[in-house]
Amino acid sequence: MQEVILLKLGELVLKGLNRQKFEERLKNELASRLKVCGPCAVESRQSTIYIVPQDESFDIARAEEICSKVFGVVALCRAAVCEKDVRAIGETATRYLRDELRTARTFKVEGKRSDKKFPLTSIETAIQVAGIVGEVYDHLEADMKHPDVTVHVEVRETAAYVHSAPRPGAGGLPCGINGRATIMISGGIDSPVAAWLMARRGLELHAVHFFSYPYTSDEAKEKVLTLLKIVAEWSGPIHLHIAPFTDIQEEIRDNCPEELFTVIMRRFMVRVAQRIAENNRSRALITGESMGQVASQTLDALVTTDDVATMPIFRPLIGLDKTDIVQFARRIGTFETSILPYEDCCTVFTPRHPILKPTVEMLEKAERKLNVAELTEASVRGAEHVLIRP
Repeated sequence: MQEVILLKLGELVLKGLNRQKFEERLKNELASRLKVCGPCAVESRQSTIYIVPQDESFDIARAEEICSKVFGVVALCRAAVCEKDVRAIGETATRYLRDELRTARTFKVEGKRSDKKFPLTSIETAIQVAGIVGEVYDHLEADMKHPDVTVHVEVRETAAYVHSAPRPGAGGLPCGINGRATIMISGGIDSPVAAWLMARRGLELHAVHFFSYPYTSDEAKEKVLTLLKIVAEWSGPIHLHIAPFTDIQEEIRDNCPEELFTVIMRRFMVRVAQRIAENNRSRALITGESMGQVASQTLDALVTTDDVATMPIFRPLIGLDKTDIVQFARRIGTFETSILPYEDCCTVFTPRHPILKPTVEMLEKAERKLNVAELTEASVRGAEHVLIRP
């Protein structure tokens, strides 16, 4: 029995004249990700992408898992292929969904006829297929509202397809169709979620991590690599830039008022990340900041941080509380890694009483004791590049 994976598209189908270009981007992404599963064809017809195995070596179970994490796909299912004949469709359903039908008490059949030349309507197809299934599994009762099993039948232009309930896909838009942005990534809970959310909106990702040896450990760096590898399972490859930050933090500690340490540090992070972003042709920065979560994320502090930026800073978590963010982190699989007890540079030289309402003038005055341009450029030049693959 031939088996394929059907991928349903979401908002991609509303993209007008750009739709074909975006679908091609999605198909190319799928073809690249599915190479590890064996030979397959990636085809698109009628707002559906078909993953068609080319021989028996194709690992369709693994392919289904990979497809469930590709942005741009709103739902997916494995389906059996058969000829467009109602008897063949019914017999295929009884064999392909055998395990589910045997253990169910109730069922229904949903028909969808994309091929308008097919002689039966969607409802007529569903009724006849239900009759065939009921003959084989006579213990089943029809239930149109809350069935244990729903048999889905899709009559399309070249064949008919039988499957059970589709599973949710990742949704969103294919990575890269909205350009490139650079995420400032720590080892915490928030920034990996921010990266995932913006990749889901079609952004290709670069990342900057600030490393403060010897105050932060190699384990902390490995933690970030692991987090980005999890995000890359959804987003595709991520270019990570590991920027040295020790000199900057020590200069801040030695020359600036303690209550301003964190906000000045954030301003330097933006400066360094922005220079790296410019080098990789990103059009925006991304952070995991949430309004009021910590002292450096008050409205006044965010205003002073943005003061040194010349490109947009996207903050997808800005209106979420920690519970919301944790739920996202659990969903995408980063939470357990994020809570590992390895400190990042944001916890180095934390002031005892951080200022809650800093002003730009206050920070500019404090920064006059620092060689801002030299410190920034040294960090940019010293950044290590690592390519993170799914």
